[in-house]
Amino acid sequence: MLARAVADQGLDAVYSYAGRVATPKAQPLPTRVGGFGGVDGLIHYLGEHNISHVVDATHPFAAQMSWNAYHACDQAGVSLVALSRPAWQAQAGDQWRHVEDVEGAVAALAGPAKRVLLALGKQNVPAFAAQPQHHYVLRLVDDPDAPPAVPNHTVVVSRGPFDVAGDRALMERYGVEVVVCKNSGGVGAEAKLTAARELGLPVVMIDRAPLPPRKEMATAGAVLDWIRA
Repeated sequence: MLARAVADQGLDAVYSYAGRVATPKAQPLPTRVGGFGGVDGLIHYLGEHNISHVVDATHPFAAQMSWNAYHACDQAGVSLVALSRPAWQAQAGDQWRHVEDVEGAVAALAGPAKRVLLALGKQNVPAFAAQPQHHYVLRLVDDPDAPPAVPNHTVVVSRGPFDVAGDRALMERYGVEVVVCKNSGGVGAEAKLTAARELGLPVVMIDRAPLPPRKEMATAGAVLDWIRA
């Protein structure tokens, strides 16, 4: 949405991907893929390309990139704003167990074998090999390049946004008993929480790590107003 709004305004902009998804969605802006090489690399990129404004629209769990952007923009004198997704809040009927990180989620799964929906992204799957008794339903954006590290699993390749009916059907089809997810916020992935609530399933919720004290906005329109100002 932000990329389309920026393109429609005719602004000179570049869209940067981390490169973790094999087939990212096409964007209406020039696109680069890959890291910058830490804070120093990003400072170099900002200067080389005469960047005046940076919009941090990364995933809420891409904390390292957010901190790199914060420090690089501060040192380079470049304006920075974050387009942030409000975190999800538990509602009546939710059975959430809050944990600090992926390691906490792995520990929370200690106990008898269950069928667990992991909606975390492929990079976090190997950690759950420490709890091999479970059958893991892995919802991934792309087919895995190699067999997942967890011994018992089902791979479901699907790209959001998702809806409640579809997520409830997925949980019922695979007999899901526990959902593990990150508190990424937004509406595109919230359906699984409603489906879990309707089915009375517990959710292991990984909370967000601390992010830098930058200016934050919630809509693409607000970001555009900030750029114009």
